[in-house]
Amino acid sequence: MQSILIKDGIIVDGTGKPGYKGDLYIEKGIIASIGRTTDFKPDFEINASGLVVSPGFIDMHGHSDYTLLVNPFADSKIRQGITAEVIGNCGQSAAPLVGEAREEAERIAERYEIDVDWTYMGEYIERLERSGISINVAALVGFGTIRLSVMGYEARDPTDKELNEMKSLVARSIDEGAVGMSTGLRYVPQSYAKTEEVIEISKVVAEKGGIYTSHIRDEGDGGRLIEAIEEAIRIGREAGVSVEISHLKILAKPLWNLCDKMLDLIETARKEGIDVTADQYPYRASGTSLMAWIPKWAREGGNEKLVERLKDPEIREKIREKLAEVIEIRGGGDNALISRFEPNPDFEGKTLTEVAKELNLPVIEAAMKLVEIAAKEKKGIGIVNFNQSEENVRKIMSKPWVMVGTDGYALKPEGVLAKGVAHPRSYGTFPRILGRYVREEKLISLEEAIRKMTSLPAKKL
Repeated sequence: MQSILIKDGIIVDGTGKPGYKGDLYIEKGIIASIGRTTDFKPDFEINASGLVVSPGFIDMHGHSDYTLLVNPFADSKIRQGITAEVIGNCGQSAAPLVGEAREEAERIAERYEIDVDWTYMGEYIERLERSGISINVAALVGFGTIRLSVMGYEARDPTDKELNEMKSLVARSIDEGAVGMSTGLRYVPQSYAKTEEVIEISKVVAEKGGIYTSHIRDEGDGGRLIEAIEEAIRIGREAGVSVEISHLKILAKPLWNLCDKMLDLIETARKEGIDVTADQYPYRASGTSLMAWIPKWAREGGNEKLVERLKDPEIREKIREKLAEVIEIRGGGDNALISRFEPNPDFEGKTLTEVAKELNLPVIEAAMKLVEIAAKEKKGIGIVNFNQSEENVRKIMSKPWVMVGTDGYALKPEGVLAKGVAHPRSYGTFPRILGRYVREEKLISLEEAIRKMTSLPAKKL
């Protein structure tokens, strides 16, 4: 391995201390010296005059579990400075795969044209290593994947036997290399779990020294944002586990004014001694699935049961009413852009309003039609939703305990990874913070931004 001298750069080391001019000498892949390195004779020298030299960035919230197997070079991540990604977020991980969790994984793998030749976390991590990925990975085990493995899409409390099975799968996953457990309590089947169930399983995570990350139960569109934040804090308190609130934000305009209250709740918990932190991406637009806007009771039993319910006029009307409420509170059809719809890619890149005009239907009826098609074909409907306040994005970013996460995938602009309309966060999260919020707006300093991107998540992990 060649020795490298990075010379005359401005070193910003990630601690938050002011940057300074200096050299880095790298030998056998390890930084051997920082400062003035006149005595070294490197194989290769890089002139970094006028440039910033920093540690590689850590993407605290990514979803590249499958895309890294398609493209181990991780183009969209490595090109924005990311050298490590936390995967398995929002309760959805690539392992363990038992029962219905394997069926779901095989549907995802079909989209990416890969084989699912693993079952447990250790086997999955070995598969990643064999693929020769260009970035480091810290894997979380997904609560949704665990619950799907043991209980399928059943909307009920687990039996004692099922609870123990879920605990066992979480413990095994951490023993085999996972760094903690994630939840996506907004999504089925996780949304069927009561807080007490999550606490019991999180106790296992705490015992193993792992972290608990959560796409909280309600980010605003259900009107229970504060309750969802309080739930995440309660889980941390009663399970004794370190908490990371994923992609902290407020989705619904009527609740934008709760940002200060939300942040105060977290800071009060931190003063209490609960290790609560958060991550964020720097965009007003969120990314989700239209299926997530369907009421959870309608999705019990999976897609086949949803199709049956949609055939019943009375039940269909109830689903329609709830979906219409969510679309409205999230800004209407003009602010919901379809990013992925495999049954008809022509709809991708168009808003719900535009698709409704093509179909000659009201927005809600067009949305219902897409849901019915997706459920029948067992396909997803990706949505980019413009529904956040720029003022709140800035408020959240200014907090010293908020780190950076793309909430995106390792992509490339060709092949299967170029399908659909990618949210720009997969390519531009870290550059946007450094360019817009550091250099242009000076919301935070360069040193503080790099601390949020490096040592803060490293310490959390």
